[in-house]
Amino acid sequence: MGVDMSNPPTKDFFASPALSLSLAGIFRDAGAAAAAAAANMEVEEGDEGSGGGGSGKREETVEISSENSGPARSRSEDELLEHEDEEDDGDKSKKKKRKKYHRHTAEQIREMEALFKESPHPDEKQRQQLSKQLGLAPRQVKFWFQNRRTQIKAIQERHENSLLKQELDKLRDENKAMRETINKACCPSCGMATTSKDGSMTTEGQQLRIENAKLKAEVEKLRAAIGKYPPGAASTSSCSAANDQENRSSLDFYTGIFGLEKSRIMEIVNQATEELKKMATAGEPLWVRSVETGREILNYDEYVKEFSVENSSNGRPKRSIEASRGTGVVFVDLPRLVQSFVDVNQWKEMFPCLISKAATVDVICNGEAPNRSGAVQLMFAELQMLTPLVPTREVYFVRYCKQLSAEQWAIVDVSIDKVEENIDASLVKCRKRPSGCIIEDKSNGHCKVTWVEHLECQKSTVHTMYRTVVSSGLAFGARHWMATLQLQCERLVFFMATNVPTKDSTGVATLAGRKSILKLAQRMTWSFCHAIGASSYHTWNKVPSKTGEDIRVSSRKNLNDPGEPLGVIVCAVSSVWLPVSPNVLFDFLRDEARRNEWDIMSNGGPVQSIANLAKGQDRGNAVAIQAMKSKENSTWVLQDSCTNAFESMVIFAHVDIAGMQSVITGCDSSNMAILPSGFSILPDGLESRPLVITSRQEKSNDTEGGSLLTIAFQILTNSSPTAKLTMESVESVNTLISCTLRSIKTSLQCEDG
Repeated sequence: MGVDMSNPPTKDFFASPALSLSLAGIFRDAGAAAAAAAANMEVEEGDEGSGGGGSGKREETVEISSENSGPARSRSEDELLEHEDEEDDGDKSKKKKRKKYHRHTAEQIREMEALFKESPHPDEKQRQQLSKQLGLAPRQVKFWFQNRRTQIKAIQERHENSLLKQELDKLRDENKAMRETINKACCPSCGMATTSKDGSMTTEGQQLRIENAKLKAEVEKLRAAIGKYPPGAASTSSCSAANDQENRSSLDFYTGIFGLEKSRIMEIVNQATEELKKMATAGEPLWVRSVETGREILNYDEYVKEFSVENSSNGRPKRSIEASRGTGVVFVDLPRLVQSFVDVNQWKEMFPCLISKAATVDVICNGEAPNRSGAVQLMFAELQMLTPLVPTREVYFVRYCKQLSAEQWAIVDVSIDKVEENIDASLVKCRKRPSGCIIEDKSNGHCKVTWVEHLECQKSTVHTMYRTVVSSGLAFGARHWMATLQLQCERLVFFMATNVPTKDSTGVATLAGRKSILKLAQRMTWSFCHAIGASSYHTWNKVPSKTGEDIRVSSRKNLNDPGEPLGVIVCAVSSVWLPVSPNVLFDFLRDEARRNEWDIMSNGGPVQSIANLAKGQDRGNAVAIQAMKSKENSTWVLQDSCTNAFESMVIFAHVDIAGMQSVITGCDSSNMAILPSGFSILPDGLESRPLVITSRQEKSNDTEGGSLLTIAFQILTNSSPTAKLTMESVESVNTLISCTLRSIKTSLQCEDG
């Protein structure tokens, strides 16, 4: 291609990171509330033991959990304090109370933890039995369980806070965008109207403002009701050194909240960094290259010997180990690449096909200014494939971003047992052993990235079509992450490039128009990835198909997002195996000359190219605007095709012609409603199976395998958000998928596949 990849632009590709929300104040309030609650509990009277001062004295015992007693009383989560107050009956004047502290033994804690996992609310009989077994008073057992429940509730609320903060940020951004739209009746770069409905601009803008204000009021009520913030409190706090007290991690106040001191967490991430460095650089015998596929395979026996790994599966369901390594060069400079890992929103946007949810649950260490080297964050991510047939993977892990030298950084991810167990024991666990990447600056805007992905997952049910791809480690492995990173960085280079040859930017006269189209296509792809996975965002229902396909349908209501049509939206998805190679299938689906062979909406008519913009070195990475003409009318389609070493996508959406013409001239596309449909194409993974030894040479060429095709259509069934989903709508989208699949199979001559 014509873009000079050796000298990419220096303009910042990434959005500035969002302000981080300090949760320290929340947990101080939670700790004070819990301490007050404990202080109001009933007291227990009895004779003082051998440590007492006299036989005529009584004691008052109040059980207080150390996690909820505030910063001054912070202890390990395995502690329970007993305050024994003495009072002299013979003396009318009250003497100063004396306190004695007792700590539960490790065995007592272990037994209570075991019962807690089975029954967080034990009845009186269970408490009596446990108290006799452990030699504790029933009230001690009762208070321990109360405090344990309070602790876990506080941790879960902190996670909810993080998600709530993201919603608030989104509302704020929408509000800002709406104000800009209202204040500017036309685009400043070209003078054209941003919408064909200029007369209704003011009215629509006012309605959007009112709706936005209502949403903010609801969020304020929610925050006030759950006691997180007083009404009207700011949702973000300054990160300056002057407010260091406000920005301290909750671990500074509750040093035992995860059963680990902050110093212990730092020790774990430093050990993980050393392991990652060895895993990224070692050769044989730790990593053995497969003769059949060329992939590197971890020699697990050598790994256990090298890193003295203990068997972490004791007492747990059987888990599978996935380990992979990949290396590549990306076209982005080092600071920007590091920032995309430090900021959770940028990280999520960098890997839209792999990450359906992500949040920073806690900031353990902010790192050193200005590059935040040493930053440690507790993060949550939901990992997905672009099909409802593969369950998502929820994982909690600590991310450590460390500058190793002037030219080298390490991004280290590692799961910590206590963290995930305390947050939510009900999740199907996927844990990260020391994973991440080593980033090396190669100057001139290039970076070499060595990615290691090392997962320990509970086995879950996967559809037979995807079982090989998932079990071989391809689906969530290093090659997939690496290929996606390279594709996204290359897209950013082409987005900012000013030296794109005319042949790579046909139909668009200005750089502003090119950027506006690429930005709209990027939003369309993100929306598509978000819509078709197995994320908990969606509820998929299997519907019967006349032609035998496994079709799943979900619906949602768009109330106020200007980026999508308002109303009831139905999404239907089906995944099938086809006996054709991924490259052949991808080239067929993106070819405008053959679009009328599968696109029902084209009615078999010709398709004309309006614009074609390259966004990568591979000719398959491009954005196109196509016109489909019929006797009645003409419609335009925006198409974004992407391909890398692991996955290919063809995503498209019908667009308003007038609105698209304004985008071509360089107008802002952020409020243009678009509803994407499209295809995801994966290799079926059969080439990863061992080859059969045979004397027939021609058989050795049959290792390419077929393709796993996921097809998804989204349609607006009713423009009223209050309308209900009808069976006619489900039937129509069901028919649309079945007819499209039949046409694809016919064109590729694989009806029997």
